[in-house]
Amino acid sequence: MADNPSGSSVAGLGRVKTWVATPGLRVRLVIRAVLMFAAILFVYYVSTAPRFFSVTNATNVGARTAPDIIMAVGQTMVIISAGIDLSVGAIVAFSGSLASVAYCYWGVPVWPAILLGLAAGALLGCINGLIITKGGIPDFIATLGMMVTVRGAALILTRGLPVPSHLTAITLKAYLPEEIIWMGSGNILGFPAGFIIALLVVAAGWVILMHTGFGRALFAVGGNREAARVSGINVDRTKIMVYALAGLLAAIAGLVLVGRMNSANALMADGAELQSISAVVIGGTNLFGGEGGVVGSLVGALIMGILRNVLNLHNVQDFAQRVVMGLLIIGVVLFDRLRRRYGG
Repeated sequence: MADNPSGSSVAGLGRVKTWVATPGLRVRLVIRAVLMFAAILFVYYVSTAPRFFSVTNATNVGARTAPDIIMAVGQTMVIISAGIDLSVGAIVAFSGSLASVAYCYWGVPVWPAILLGLAAGALLGCINGLIITKGGIPDFIATLGMMVTVRGAALILTRGLPVPSHLTAITLKAYLPEEIIWMGSGNILGFPAGFIIALLVVAAGWVILMHTGFGRALFAVGGNREAARVSGINVDRTKIMVYALAGLLAAIAGLVLVGRMNSANALMADGAELQSISAVVIGGTNLFGGEGGVVGSLVGALIMGILRNVLNLHNVQDFAQRVVMGLLIIGVVLFDRLRRRYGG
């Protein structure tokens, strides 16, 4: 009996129609198509960006992305525990400004000033955790209120001026200590010191999540809080500890940022909280808790940093960059939800 090519074609076309007609498969098809288009577009703009592949530009990307990576590690742990921290940018500004003010204006020696900034970040994070657990306030609202409060406190601390300020150059120390400047502008074997610090933070975060009881508790609390409580995990203590750790990491990021800028001000790291959340979600962490990792967040932060760098190299205006970053945040969260619902 002769083969029937026409019948085979019709049957194949029917299978394709059935596959496309299934809602979940249609969504997965659209997700893959959009992601492929975005990847091609990204590669095109990277490959055509002037001086992108130079050593100088790579060093600049590493130094500039370092604070974002450090913040993303803390945000990853918070999100894994089914929380969210909108105050990290404000804590970055306050901690960095406090250490700088303490050294430049109050005469505090460099290392006590640095420890003061780190302690302030951890304390502010701890307060976040206490408000959420003991006050019964949702994470989003508590950290949103803390974001506004801490940013205002930073403005009061610095009087709205950069630190050090030209107004104090005559009577006070008009420079930052070399130790802080090195954290953001120095190098280790030719690599940016801030980027090396960020990689060490990522390594420490990975060890905490994968090889400690605290890390396992974060996954348990984020996956099912009540089940975690029944299994003997102190949920409140875990939440307080993770927010304190996020605050401490934000303070480290603040010192690195101050060192890179060679100055501190109360408005630095504006929008950093959304950037850190975007990096975490791009890295594959479930926005609703219980799943994720810091290595993925490192990749997400690098993607965000490279994107900003490419836009700068293409002379895209800052206003337009804000539009691109805002759309990226919306798109990432939307695609993450669709991917987890339909697969892909």
